[in-house]
Amino acid sequence: MVIKYNRTSTNSQEGNRFQNDPNTYDLVLFDKGVSGSVEFRKRPNGERLLKLVEEGKVDRVVFEDLSRSGRNTVDVITTLKFLDDNKVNVEVRNIGLQSRPNGRKNPIWNMITSVMSSIYELERENILERTSIGRKIYVKNGGKLGRPVGSNENEKEFLRKKKSQLILKYLRKGKYSMREIVKLTESSLQTVSKVKKVGLKYGEVPDNQSHD
Repeated sequence: MVIKYNRTSTNSQEGNRFQNDPNTYDLVLFDKGVSGSVEFRKRPNGERLLKLVEEGKVDRVVFEDLSRSGRNTVDVITTLKFLDDNKVNVEVRNIGLQSRPNGRKNPIWNMITSVMSSIYELERENILERTSIGRKIYVKNGGKLGRPVGSNENEKEFLRKKKSQLILKYLRKGKYSMREIVKLTESSLQTVSKVKKVGLKYGEVPDNQSHD
């Protein structure tokens, strides 16, 4: 089986750029709205992919780019090693590289993937740092973050929001901790806690989630 794995960070991203891939696959797995900070095996379809590999059903896995295979260098290397240990050929489309072309291990695979995953991680950290600095400067100059003063939101309207619905989806599964849901949905712990509190009030979620 040949599987293509795609991921976008937010629900508003439809993954349209993936449509430029002219190839056909036995299965396309798409983790929509899952933060890149989440470990690969903790992503819903990342977990599904690894399970199929464990069952010996996968011959080749295709990623659009290397950063989609893990949250950081360690996670990328862990994911790729797991796939290699199971004799799965991994293809990274944007650099035209395969781990096992013709069934034989590519001798430069480990070197290139390690270097590139380190670059991706550094780039992500720089983006986060620039965003944080930008927020601090905005607040220092008189800007205010969060909901405008005087605004009010009905609880049921709050639960109907896209972000709230995504959080509810993971809360209902009952197997994710609060902090894991924060990463999966790119939300604050305060927002996840609010969704749980309001959701419990209206019977939208079971009262069995971890508070760690």
